[in-house]
Amino acid sequence: MISKIKDNLESKKGKNLHFKFNGARNQIEEFNGSIEDMYNFIFTIKTDDNKIKSFTYSDILIENLEIID
Repeated sequence: MISKIKDNLESKKGKNLHFKFNGARNQIEEFNGSIEDMYNFIFTIKTDDNKIKSFTYSDILIENLEIID
């Protein structure tokens, strides 16, 4: 399952995407950015305001992070 998520993210790497993150205590954060780097357990997103955010592949699996094309 994680390998499918990695393959999907690899195909979207470098493209400008819209992300929706469901954080703690029902806080929802939406931002635009692009997937910058992918590592064994995490990947990083560079937002449009030049911040770097890191997430795990499980964040997508458990739907904490949504990628909206």
